[in-house]
Amino acid sequence: MLKKVVFILEYEKAISDIEDLTDELTGYGVTVCIAADNISINDCFYIADSLYIPDCLYITDSPSINKCLSEHHLPVIIYIHENNRHLNFPAAKYIIEDIAEIEYDSLNLGYLRLTGKPWPILETKRLMVRESTVDDVDSFYDIYKDPSITLYMEDLYKDKNEEIAYIQEYIEKVYSFYGYGMWSVIEKTSGNIIGRAGISWREGYDIPELGFVIAVPYQRQGYAYEVCSAILEYGRSELSFDSFQALVMEGNEASKALCTKLGFVFVQKVEIDGKTYDRLVLRA
Repeated sequence: MLKKVVFILEYEKAISDIEDLTDELTGYGVTVCIAADNISINDCFYIADSLYIPDCLYITDSPSINKCLSEHHLPVIIYIHENNRHLNFPAAKYIIEDIAEIEYDSLNLGYLRLTGKPWPILETKRLMVRESTVDDVDSFYDIYKDPSITLYMEDLYKDKNEEIAYIQEYIEKVYSFYGYGMWSVIEKTSGNIIGRAGISWREGYDIPELGFVIAVPYQRQGYAYEVCSAILEYGRSELSFDSFQALVMEGNEASKALCTKLGFVFVQKVEIDGKTYDRLVLRA
């Protein structure tokens, strides 16, 4: 969670531009530090080497400062304005242009992405949903080791290192590009990962797909309905989706019943990799 923002700005006007943002950050309990007045590269190295603070995000309008901070693997966002728009920021991953439109939540999510921390997605009464991490892989193997789980869905890689590599690539290419995907489902009381659920796209189809799996010890307790209901609402309100599909393998009556309870309607049977699925659709 973001706790401090350090602005390193070369242009005086940029300091006045960020006044409203600094007020908002302070309101969220974030400490704000502003360094300006022609800060030197030596000063930057001092900040990078000696003043590192956990949970801190750096914002700069200087290419040289950005390069320095990036080389030290510190999370940095570029502020573009009329005085530096012509400059080159080759190492920049995130750029702010309209500072008046930036809020704490946006900076916090940017900080989490830059530092490799998972985005929190939503909470229900009993569950928390967040992006998956490579540290979740052991829990995934515990969930998928029950034969009933892989009876109706694809198994994990046999080699755990391959699964870790897949999750890392998923974080970098799916979460970073779409901002959503399959997430980890955590029981609040125990802190245990009890499943996976989320929204993804399947090649050949034009609406997003709901996917879910709940570990066997946590089935028949309403967790799947609870998390899927929340994810569908998240898809509508936060992602602006008005339709969803679910593909349920033939014979998986429990998942089909859950989808029906969620409001999905059977549309057709489809063949994928030699297996038959019921395609169900939920429309607004």
